[in-house]
Amino acid sequence: MPTEDQPGAPAIPLARWADRRLAHLAAESGSQKLAALDGATLLGERASHGGYRINGRVSAGLGGSRLMQTRDNGWFALTLIRTEDRDLLPALFQDADLDIDDNDAIARAARLHDCAELVKRGRDLGLPVASADETPVCRPVEVLVRGAVRHRDPGHRLLVVDLSAIWAGPLAGHLFWLVGAEVVKVESLSRPDLIRRDDPATFDLINQGKANIVVDFADPTQKAKLIDLIRRADVVIESSRPRALRHLGIDAEALVPEQPGLVWLSVTGHGARDEAANWTGIGNDCAVAGGLSRAMADVTGEIGYVGDAIADPLTGITTALEGWRALATGEARRIGLSMSAIVASAIAEERLFNEEALTRELRNWGAAQGKLFPAVRRRPLLAPVREIGADNARYLSC
Repeated sequence: MPTEDQPGAPAIPLARWADRRLAHLAAESGSQKLAALDGATLLGERASHGGYRINGRVSAGLGGSRLMQTRDNGWFALTLIRTEDRDLLPALFQDADLDIDDNDAIARAARLHDCAELVKRGRDLGLPVASADETPVCRPVEVLVRGAVRHRDPGHRLLVVDLSAIWAGPLAGHLFWLVGAEVVKVESLSRPDLIRRDDPATFDLINQGKANIVVDFADPTQKAKLIDLIRRADVVIESSRPRALRHLGIDAEALVPEQPGLVWLSVTGHGARDEAANWTGIGNDCAVAGGLSRAMADVTGEIGYVGDAIADPLTGITTALEGWRALATGEARRIGLSMSAIVASAIAEERLFNEEALTRELRNWGAAQGKLFPAVRRRPLLAPVREIGADNARYLSC
């Protein structure tokens, strides 16, 4: 999808990497709808349609993530999009008198601590935080569990159960839908998908055509019916920390070996195993953890956010591609995907592919502070967006 004319708008770094991944998925799935997509569109459509500007050390859009200098001259990324996270800031900065609604006061507090100290404490508290100079601890894509093979008929229509929220996981579900899968989006009665409220245009775009069910996870009968639906699925997409998933009564480690051919895609901030599985990560801070802000600083001398929560669309594309490839083997697998490590891998691969172009794009991005994001044409909705819970009777009555 061509970019609209917008003088001075820089290209989004890593869009070419996304292009190549999309091209692989389109070729391997045979989907003409995917072949019509490009990386610049998926990385930039939310920002373009929202009129976002490049804000340097403040993330695009609502500015929910900020890069702050620390006592040891590190750069600490903190994302605050959930109301309850601000309540944890006095514990993070060890200052009971901190004004949690004053971003300048928060930045001053960061200067009193070392970066690694804040990252460790923040992750222990469950906050989405990162350092510009960390190295991802998990691999970008990792097979965690294997199970029996299932042979599918050539005309079999895939059933995808999408338990994920926000952007990366739902985008993967959207790409499966474009391939022709039946996709069922699952939302919690007590905690519906956050962007349904905060960004309805993006919600509609990446959830169009999906059936929708809402589950009361306090109701054992509804939880049991959801497990039955998962057992019938070809693919499950989720983005919950292990403790949260088990609290909902869903055990991926048990379900994958029991269901031949089930492909379980766990979208995480920093990895699906060991300590990192319990770290919270959101698109902007995961891109920082993956080294993208540092890569720009190395080129320009100034640090800032690159793209719009760029780890999300990069991970969504990767999730769909890895899921499709796993389906082709027929083997049941649980696959962990680390958003921060996917960003780091994309940077490394793009440097090998065309380092000169990547350097130029990072330089141009750093020089474009205050400018609008590059404009892309709005993709039309190809199918209705189902109301929350519209399909409960169909999928939860069996």
